[in-house]
Amino acid sequence: MDLSSINPALLVASIMISATPILLAAIGEMVVEKSGVLNLGVEGMMITGAVVGFAVAVTFTSPLLGFAAAALAAAALSLSFAVLTQYLLSNQVATGLGLTLVGLGLSSLIGKPYEGMKAVTLPKLDIPILSDLPILGTMLFRHDIMVYVSLLLVAVVWAFLKYTRAGLILRAVGESHDSAHALGYKVVRVRVLAILFGGACAGLGGAYLSLVRVPQWTEGMTAGAGWIALAIVVFASWRAGRVMIGAYLFGGVTVLQLNLQAAGAAVPVALLSASPYLITILVLVTISARGVHGAPASLGRPFHASS
Repeated sequence: MDLSSINPALLVASIMISATPILLAAIGEMVVEKSGVLNLGVEGMMITGAVVGFAVAVTFTSPLLGFAAAALAAAALSLSFAVLTQYLLSNQVATGLGLTLVGLGLSSLIGKPYEGMKAVTLPKLDIPILSDLPILGTMLFRHDIMVYVSLLLVAVVWAFLKYTRAGLILRAVGESHDSAHALGYKVVRVRVLAILFGGACAGLGGAYLSLVRVPQWTEGMTAGAGWIALAIVVFASWRAGRVMIGAYLFGGVTVLQLNLQAAGAAVPVALLSASPYLITILVLVTISARGVHGAPASLGRPFHASS
């Protein structure tokens, strides 16, 4: 095994790219769960964002338009989940699983004509002075705009939940929807808006896969990224900063196993490929054994104004 072939600067840069789609989806899902809603349809919304974003980007030769369309399409899909769970009071777990199945089937149908095509990808930003820094420039300052948008989104969500009145209301709804309702807050409206935000973020994450990481459309290309995003929210104890750390850890494991394969590691390829998912399961088992801390008290509980 020749580890000298692994360039540390390029490794860190690759980790940032690998982590971005998961970070986008996870930070959106964290906001949804902070409002007291458990949406297991992240995978379905991501794959829908991936195919719609790719289709629009190819049609109009504009990756930014593709990202916008992906966010809108995934938000529209999440709206169906919001209507079913918040107005018709369907089971959140079953509805979320159904949303994933719908997203996978819909993406397969929409994406059929686009298989084998290449999309116009986002250009790398050339940040004056910073991009020219040795080592750090390659690692941190030569990425596309969505990498920085994902980091900015983490900071904005953290500040929103911690310092704004709207963020306080959202957290109150997630902790005790009955108390929030008694105080006059519109519980259903808050949760619907949170669900739409989470859907849009998942759509952006999916579009990043098909427009930047690959960039092409392949059926099932999310490959469980939505489920990883869900696991990261739990791993992070519903805290924005920890969500970012979790996404980068998973991105690091994914990139590292690819580099180890290229370096000729004396480990079966199948085991290396499965390692990100095995580590995720191990982390979740460890967290469960120690007890889950930080979960909103009303998470997954249905709300009805007359209850």
